[in-house]
Amino acid sequence: MNKNQISIVFKPFYVIMVLFFFNYTSAQQNYVIDQSPNFWDKVQFGGGLGLGFGSGYTNISVMPSAIYNVNEIVSLGVGLQFGYLYQKNYYDSFVYGASFLTYVNPIPQIQLSAELEQVRVNTNYEATYYFPAYSDNFWNTALYLGAGYRTGNVTIGARYDVLYNPNTSLYGSGFMPFVRAYF
Repeated sequence: MNKNQISIVFKPFYVIMVLFFFNYTSAQQNYVIDQSPNFWDKVQFGGGLGLGFGSGYTNISVMPSAIYNVNEIVSLGVGLQFGYLYQKNYYDSFVYGASFLTYVNPIPQIQLSAELEQVRVNTNYEATYYFPAYSDNFWNTALYLGAGYRTGNVTIGARYDVLYNPNTSLYGSGFMPFVRAYF
């Protein structure tokens, strides 16, 4: 086959290929991208409730918060905290502050969390045989890492303060169960 014969045989092939690619690129140009949802469509409000009871010990925490769902896996948010701690014949304490929240859902049923908490603590100690009554006011920082089982809008689980120090920490234990819900 000479050059002219090859050109005659492959010319229709080239024309079909050009038309195919032209049609493909034209289809790409007409593709419409969905508009991203409104910011408030990705915001959820809710929070958590913490309860701890022991022998003469009570810990009650109410933590309203708001989160922004970055995607189906990651959520970021802020929260407020109000709490009451009581140790029988020893002290009572009021706690208030704020926290930064990060939630990761590797699968829909599991939620991993990291929470940085900064709270103000106002504590009143009762008088004992050896010491007079007195008050103590200070700031406490905690970094909680947790995990929970998630069903619908509710997560039940536990978290642990990795900065916990029994001599300086606000709580009697670094471990705290939680229940939180977002709507």
